[in-house]
Amino acid sequence: MSISVDRFQEMIRQGIPRELPDPPPDLPGADHAPPREPGLSAAERRLALANALRYFPRAWHAALAPEFARELAERGHIYMYRFRPHYAMHARPIDEYPARCRQAAAIMLMIQNNLDPQVAQFPCELITYGGNGAVFGNWAQYLIAMRYLAEMTDEQTLVMYSGHALGLFPSHDEAPRVVVTNGMMVPNYSKLEDYERFHALGATMYGQMTAGSYMYIGPQGIVHGTTITVLGAGRRYLGTGDEGLRGRVLVTSGLGGMSGAQPKAAKIAGAVSVTAEVNPQALHKRHEQGWLDEWSDDLDVVLRRMDEARRAGEALSIGYLGNVVDLWERLADAGVAVDLGSDQTSLHNPYQGGYYPAGLTLDEARRMMKDDPAGFRERVHESLRRQVAAINRMAERGMAFWDYGNAFLVQARRAGADVVREDGEFRYPSYVEDIMGPECFDLGFGPFRWVCTSCDPEDLATTDRIAADVIREQATTASSENRQQMLDNLRWIESAGENRLVVGSQARILYADHRGRRLIAAAFNRAIARGEVRAPIVLGRDHHDVGGTDSPWRETANIRDGSRFSADMAVQNFVGDAFRGATWVSLHNGGGVGWGEVINGGFGLVLDGSPEAAARAERMLAWDVANGLARRAWARNPGARFAITRAMEDDPRLRVTLPEPADDALIDEALGGAGLAE
Repeated sequence: MSISVDRFQEMIRQGIPRELPDPPPDLPGADHAPPREPGLSAAERRLALANALRYFPRAWHAALAPEFARELAERGHIYMYRFRPHYAMHARPIDEYPARCRQAAAIMLMIQNNLDPQVAQFPCELITYGGNGAVFGNWAQYLIAMRYLAEMTDEQTLVMYSGHALGLFPSHDEAPRVVVTNGMMVPNYSKLEDYERFHALGATMYGQMTAGSYMYIGPQGIVHGTTITVLGAGRRYLGTGDEGLRGRVLVTSGLGGMSGAQPKAAKIAGAVSVTAEVNPQALHKRHEQGWLDEWSDDLDVVLRRMDEARRAGEALSIGYLGNVVDLWERLADAGVAVDLGSDQTSLHNPYQGGYYPAGLTLDEARRMMKDDPAGFRERVHESLRRQVAAINRMAERGMAFWDYGNAFLVQARRAGADVVREDGEFRYPSYVEDIMGPECFDLGFGPFRWVCTSCDPEDLATTDRIAADVIREQATTASSENRQQMLDNLRWIESAGENRLVVGSQARILYADHRGRRLIAAAFNRAIARGEVRAPIVLGRDHHDVGGTDSPWRETANIRDGSRFSADMAVQNFVGDAFRGATWVSLHNGGGVGWGEVINGGFGLVLDGSPEAAARAERMLAWDVANGLARRAWARNPGARFAITRAMEDDPRLRVTLPEPADDALIDEALGGAGLAE
């Protein structure tokens, strides 16, 4: 619905409407989250309804109670669909937001981008990506948070508890404007079934990573990292060197919010990719947005086009509208050669729509997950066993397969699939273990990103040129340890515009290191001050970074000193960013590999051209990366030792504890003498 800026601002300031609104019209083409079955008791169902009604005037309760009860019965959660705004949901230029403080206006822009139907996976359910990665738990929470942001001054901080705006609290101009926590449970209550129950009660929320922290920038947010991973896999497993993946084939699955980056990344790397997706709306969205070249629901057609493109050396992305198990079994049975394989189904959420078992249509699966949860669970397990069996056959013929941090191997093991070696370790590596960890995170490179709040493509093009100049200068003095990464990143940012990556806000992703992030931020801030960029820039990153996430099967998979199951790093990152100048900070339970399996945090930082913004960016970005480098160096990761040593040379105030390597023979001798040898 098109409305004037004045009317839009009035609706934001109003928060909960003064009168009970009519339900909004349906969103054309919008996909919906599958119904959930949280297994609430009768007492808990009463509590869920009471928790929802407390957002509204008592005079409305008689009308809303039966409506919300139906939502709980039919959807397994109370989304409050009636209160979804009638205005169009998308990022607007920063000056169109009603705000007393510029930083708050920038945060409103970021929130609306996360809920844009072109960006969000299930926009009506406030879910941005990953099947359950939400911005808010219901529409009342959105309305109240936006009202508070419109009212906020530089002397206040908005506190967010799992989507719920607790309120505005007095603070100061150097404090974060918003502090977000999502799903932070007492550890004993952090199992997957606990999530379903407490989420249905309206008591917590799964923020994924950048969904609940207002930092999602569409599938572009992961495409640079995916490109790095695919190129790195070629170099590590296939010996491709710098020529890319021409004539090579990648097979994978998933065309959702994050997984949808795979076909674009593979094409940039020069490969032929085949990506299975069971949801036609997800596949058609990526095809229409230009992230997928072609598609078919006929495996004969898919395999023929794959072979034609491979023989021609054509970079081509092919979508298969169907179940990934059927794809893998057909490839294995036909003896087709595949070079690289992975999986990006949302297996952090395997029983509520993150993974669809073979032999069921999409609609049949969604009915079964609600009507027969136990039967659906067994169908998921059966499919995982079949998928792994086919992948194992392909691997025995020479295909390199890796886990993409989506809990594929973890869930496959729980399903009884053959994914464990005799020594108890997984038979396939995590992409962080072999590629992203040693080649990026240990050296300080991670998914730095920015958003131009003018919403002007010209501003984005200007920032691309500025960032390229910084990386180009860095590359001239790079050492052998990080020169390849610098050159890869330079090629990426120089071709970013022609690769048509923008979906939603005018944003960019660029893997940059400890020094590079600060240099880019300083250059951006100077450009804003000179008027070369028309409006403030929001800086951020994916939580999937050097120091932002503790996740033993993903981000910290290559930390082998026994500490990968601890979460000190992510929590310290969150706290340190908050008092060093972040505009907003977030800390989440869950994200990527699932609820109870990871703690992660992120930030947003607004550059406005002022000296104060420059100082905040310098000190906060330095900490945000150095914290992770120091932890990785202490784990005896050689790349991290190199990077943190260089950081200490840059800033004499930085001093970290470095490890002394122990001699293996000495350890063996000592354990043998104590009777502790094997």
